[in-house]
Amino acid sequence: MAPRRLIPALLTAFTSVVGAEVKVAVLHPLLGDLVQKVGGEQVQVVDLMGPGGDPHKFQPGARELREARGAQLYFVCGKGLEPYLPKLRDAVGADRVVEVGETLPTLKAEVLCDHDGHTHLHEEEDPHWWHSIDCWRRAATRVRKELAGIDAVNADLYRKRATVVRKELSRLHLWATGELSRVPAEHRTLATAHAAFAYFCNEHKWKMLAVQGLNRERVDSPKFVVEVASAIRKEKVQAVFPEQRSNPKMLKTVAEGAGIALGGPLMADGGDSIEKMFRHNVETIVSALGKK
Repeated sequence: MAPRRLIPALLTAFTSVVGAEVKVAVLHPLLGDLVQKVGGEQVQVVDLMGPGGDPHKFQPGARELREARGAQLYFVCGKGLEPYLPKLRDAVGADRVVEVGETLPTLKAEVLCDHDGHTHLHEEEDPHWWHSIDCWRRAATRVRKELAGIDAVNADLYRKRATVVRKELSRLHLWATGELSRVPAEHRTLATAHAAFAYFCNEHKWKMLAVQGLNRERVDSPKFVVEVASAIRKEKVQAVFPEQRSNPKMLKTVAEGAGIALGGPLMADGGDSIEKMFRHNVETIVSALGKK
């Protein structure tokens, strides 16, 4: 039997291991959702952008870096989304920055553009990998490995939680596939303002068409809007979808010109829940394009 005086010390040591908290920072709230699910109570997640931020515009400043002080890892999306990464690496150390998207597939989105007075399609790389459930499954494994690398004591916990997360994501994928099957095959073109859904469309074998490319605030000429409406008619698009953070005025004009429906707003860049984002987007798409 251990001496009575050793019991408090042993309890303290045990608590310090089990309750040890690893501090990490994330540069997108959806990454925060994933890291928290895999890390659980062993990990303190500091979301530097917040659910109301725009990943295309956000740059961490002195205030955000103070909030993240002590973070052992900084999880970022990658795929060219964050132009400030070189400065962040210089500020916190390159080995602390985890570019989750660097090992994920790179996809391109078809975008309608105006060049020399003619409207045509061209391709732009799409950094929005978070619209792929398969990418999230891979990301869960990456997060698990990174957390285990800095906290080997809790590696088994991270492994078990990552397995649960991957299973939950698989169920979400099955649900999304079932819901989207309600849309007739000839109507499976997702037309949006922002070129943010190449991963979503690739995963579900849909066609994607973006009006404003990667810049959802682009202002186009009346002539271009008329030509876009004509191009959409040729593609037999049934509805166009704005986004929750964009002005739907331009798309409303396009929809009226093409004689098609204006769908509900999709979640393209924000939100703080992976499941909530997918469910909202799938339900919104099916509501506009599914069989009545």
